Amino acid sequence: MSLPATGSEPPDARGVTERLEQLIAIGIALTSERDLSTLLERIVDEARHFTNAETGTLFLRDGDVLRFAATRTDARLDPLGGRERRHPAPEPLALTKPSLAGYVALNGQLVNLPHAYQVTPGQPEAFEEPLDARFRARAGSVLVVPLQEPKGQVIGVLQLLNARDEAGAIVPFAGEMEALVKALASQAAVAIHNARLEELSFKDPLTGAYNRRYFALRLEEEARRHIRFGEPLSLVMLDLDRFKSINDELGHRAGDDTLREAAQLIVASSRSFSIVTRYGGDEFAILLVNTPKSGAVKYGRRIKDVIERHRFAHGPLTLSVGIAGLPEDVTRSDDLLPAADRALYAAKRSGRNLIGIA
Repeated sequence: MSLPATGSEPPDARGVTERLEQLIAIGIALTSERDLSTLLERIVDEARHFTNAETGTLFLRDGDVLRFAATRTDARLDPLGGRERRHPAPEPLALTKPSLAGYVALNGQLVNLPHAYQVTPGQPEAFEEPLDARFRARAGSVLVVPLQEPKGQVIGVLQLLNARDEAGAIVPFAGEMEALVKALASQAAVAIHNARLEELSFKDPLTGAYNRRYFALRLEEEARRHIRFGEPLSLVMLDLDRFKSINDELGHRAGDDTLREAAQLIVASSRSFSIVTRYGGDEFAILLVNTPKSGAVKYGRRIKDVIERHRFAHGPLTLSVGIAGLPEDVTRSDDLLPAADRALYAAKRSGRNLIGIA
C-alpha cells in the first residue's frame, strides 16, 4: 500500500548508481556481523541513514506477536541530545490488534504513507499512536517494510519514521526508494537468519549464555580493538557459591534449574553488548567491552547483589567474583583470564560471597 510522494522527481543515473553502491556496501557489512543484537541495531541505523529517516524500529515476529528488537533515533534530532539512543522495549504488538507493523507482517506488503495519522481509524493498517509518546517522537511520514526470507516467510518488520530533506524538514519517503529499501530489508532478513544459526552454535544449550568458543573469539577480537584504538577491556568471573550442595542434595535437575535462573538474571542485568559466557560448570565469564576496571567493579557489585536478593526456586544463592582489567592489571589479552581467575580464587579462599580484584 503506497501513496505517491507529491513533488518527487525521478533520480538521475548517477544518484541511482550511488544508491546501489551504498546498498551493496550495507549488505556486505550486515552479513559480516556475527552478534545478533549488534546486527539488529546496525540494520536500523543503516536503514535510517540510507533513507535519512529520523527514527527506525525493527520488530521480530514471534508467533502471533511482534517483539521490539531495536529502536534508534537520530541524535541530531533527539530533543534529549546525546548519542543515538536505545529505547526500552515496550510490550509486544499482538498481530490481532490494528497496527501498521502487524499489517505488513501478515500481508508481506510494503506500506509508504506521507502522513501516518491519515490512515482511517479502525482499519487493519492503523498507526500505533501510543508509541510516539514512548519514543518521544511525532510520526509524519512512515515507511514500513517486511523482513522477508528468500522462501517468502516474513520474520520481522522494519518501520522508518519521518524522512528528512536537506533542510531538515519532514517529507514523504520517495516512491523510488521503495524497491531499494525492500532490497535492504531482504539482505537484513538473510543476515538475521544466518546470525540466528550462528548464535545457536555459540550458545550453551542449558543456560542460553555464550559458550567458551564464542568467548575466545570475542576476546581475541576485542584485544585487537584495544591495540588499535586503546579501548579498555574488563573481565568479570563469577562462581556460584556452594552450588555443588544443590546438585548433591536436590539432584541435577534442581542444579540445572538454578544455573538457568542465574544465567537469565546475569544476562538481564548486563548491557546488550556484554559477552555473558557459561565458562564451565557453575562458573560464568563476562567480557565487558570498552569498560575500564572501575566500571567492572560496579558491575560485579550489582550482579552480586542481584543474585543475593533473588529468591531462587531451590534456595538462596550467593556469588564469588573475580575482576581484572586491560590495561590496568595486564598488558596482554592472554593474561586477562588468568588474572581474573586468580582474583576469583582469592575471593573464594577468603570465605566466598566476596569480590576479588586483580
